[in-house]
Amino acid sequence: MDGKKRSNIKPGLTVNIVLKEDQRTGRLTKGVVQDILTKSPTHPHGIKVRTTFGEVGRVQEII
Repeated sequence: MDGKKRSNIKPGLTVNIVLKEDQRTGRLTKGVVQDILTKSPTHPHGIKVRTTFGEVGRVQEII
């Protein structure tokens, strides 16, 4: 599913996110959504979330 639409993302989902420091390389980090930080319904680079481990990044894939 698409990580660019806020309506697709719910707390508890497992997602692949790209962290701020990994944006140049595109390296993905797997995590479980705790909080949705982006307020707008869509975002071209992915919806920003906080994982249960406290990492903050933009959703690239919903697993």
